[in-house]
Amino acid sequence: MAVVGPSGAGKSTLTALIAGVLEPQADQVDLGGVPVRSLGMDRLSRSRVLIPQEAYVFAGTLRENLAYLLPTATTPDLDAAVHAIGADPLAERLGGYDAAVNPALLSAGERQLIALVRALLPPARLVLLDEATCHLDPSAESVAERAFASRPATLIVCAHRISSALRADLVLVMDGPRCRLGTHEQLLADCALYRDLIGHCDRATAEVRN
Repeated sequence: MAVVGPSGAGKSTLTALIAGVLEPQADQVDLGGVPVRSLGMDRLSRSRVLIPQEAYVFAGTLRENLAYLLPTATTPDLDAAVHAIGADPLAERLGGYDAAVNPALLSAGERQLIALVRALLPPARLVLLDEATCHLDPSAESVAERAFASRPATLIVCAHRISSALRADLVLVMDGPRCRLGTHEQLLADCALYRDLIGHCDRATAEVRN
């Protein structure tokens, strides 16, 4: 599911609520039929992965960074995840899995690639990407999203680009207290805000090409 809407509509708040980072002021959020607030941190961390816009990379080896959420990951596991995300060139440039990583020397996009590989490794049944690909180019973003979509899990993407909505099975359009859920085709037909978002994206793309 892709979550779209204007800035400040509540997309990041929604992902934080689903992930159990924030508690709702009313009602409750269930994860797998169980209230999120009743899950212990250990069980919660095994059940879902949340990747925010600002990717966390720490000083250490590339292997330590990639396997942070799954310390038992083998080299073939890392190879598969790195290839699926499209991070092979980055891993090679850094000198392999046992090379030291200096976060200050990485671009924002490179940090996001590392965080995305890290999130792909554990068998969490829910993955939340909160604009976690915003520093990647559209082609790299598509590769990463398709890698997550191919897993046996639920993927929720707070979309940086409307192209994420075109790839999604369902789209949630947020505009403050007003929300609409549907397919891309359904929302084009009966949601004015969604049509405006699509039109804005098309105009921006045309301006870039010109």
